[in-house]
Amino acid sequence: MSSDLESLVTGIAQRARAAAWTLATMPTAKKNEVLIRLADLIGTSTVALLAANAEDLKAAQENGLAAAQIDRLTLTPARLEQLAASVRQVAELPDPVGETLEEWTRPNGLRIRKLRVPIGVIGIIYEARPNVTIDCAILCLKSGNAAILRGGKEIFHTNTALAALITAALTAAGLPADAVQLIPTTDRAALTILLKLDAYVHCIIPRGGEGLIRFVAANSTIPVIKHYNGVCFVYADAAADAAMAESIIVNAKTQRPGVCNAAEQLLVHAAAAERLLPALGAALAAKGVQLRGDAASVAILTRAGVAIRPAAPEDYKTEFLDLILAVRVVGSLTDAVAAINRDGSGHSDAIVTADEAAARQFLAEVDSAVVLWNASTRFNDGFEFGYGAEIGISTDRLHARGPMGLRELCSHKFLIVGSGQVRA
Repeated sequence: MSSDLESLVTGIAQRARAAAWTLATMPTAKKNEVLIRLADLIGTSTVALLAANAEDLKAAQENGLAAAQIDRLTLTPARLEQLAASVRQVAELPDPVGETLEEWTRPNGLRIRKLRVPIGVIGIIYEARPNVTIDCAILCLKSGNAAILRGGKEIFHTNTALAALITAALTAAGLPADAVQLIPTTDRAALTILLKLDAYVHCIIPRGGEGLIRFVAANSTIPVIKHYNGVCFVYADAAADAAMAESIIVNAKTQRPGVCNAAEQLLVHAAAAERLLPALGAALAAKGVQLRGDAASVAILTRAGVAIRPAAPEDYKTEFLDLILAVRVVGSLTDAVAAINRDGSGHSDAIVTADEAAARQFLAEVDSAVVLWNASTRFNDGFEFGYGAEIGISTDRLHARGPMGLRELCSHKFLIVGSGQVRA
């Protein structure tokens, strides 16, 4: 590990810490000014951003990345428009910094107030998702945090171009350019250095595959908010409407199969399997989904003329991130809940049913960050929640769980006002 690289990363962290002091007390109007400038810059830089993205896509194709992985890398004019819209939406959201959470007066006259404050400096480690560069930057800025971004080598040119726009927006508004910094190297050693800089960085949020997240958690001396993987289930209950079940399951699996909230597992109640599975299987197969099933689902779909192959045991716990779906027939709602809590990742799980009692039981008993009734797992998303964007979807249980928006990027502190009290 070179001393130059260590100096580079340490310097970034030190400057981020200094910028965080300024951001913590920055007026809302000034933060929003940066965001509006950034949205405008994204809109006027489409040609340059797509050109940078084309370099990364060319390399991805040469390196044999799967279609779903390339889709995650890809920017289009429509996606850039949505990205700019998300920036404007965050600008319109209430500023969480300074919000009073609780306030009370003690018998001795001390007035105590608990209020929301920024975490400080947040390091975001991510792989092939260019929107993460913007999403994390805008959420950190609006919540008063400095951000250090460490993107994957697969999207380096795109990230560099996006980071330049962020710097331009900060500078034009008179805010410290060091409030958002991209580590300007693909050297993996830079990540190892960053993870040890707990004197300057207060939180690490990794976004990517399970291997990356486990590496970060194992090597960081800084607290880590984790999202290990998205082994997401859709359960078609005995009382599921056939048309609704088909619509939800096809959307959850195929709308964007390479993302963490895409469905990877389908459970069907035994009482409805003969009624539901043939149409579900045919609809999924028509979208190019490869089905892997247990004995019961294989028998039903084979009779219906739908291609399916027997699943291996590991298929029932796998995040495929591709057009592959594992299928099981379960004997009851209780069995479905048990399978999800045992084999899932606590990310996003849905039930399709017209039976409210069954739905309420599912919502109460499934132990996941987001549980849905008659809706696609794809709705576990900060933009869809009205957060404007998200910095990640946490499957942790401490500090934050589910989509992380502005409030989840804050801590709190207590302010105490006295009139001369001393403790006896």
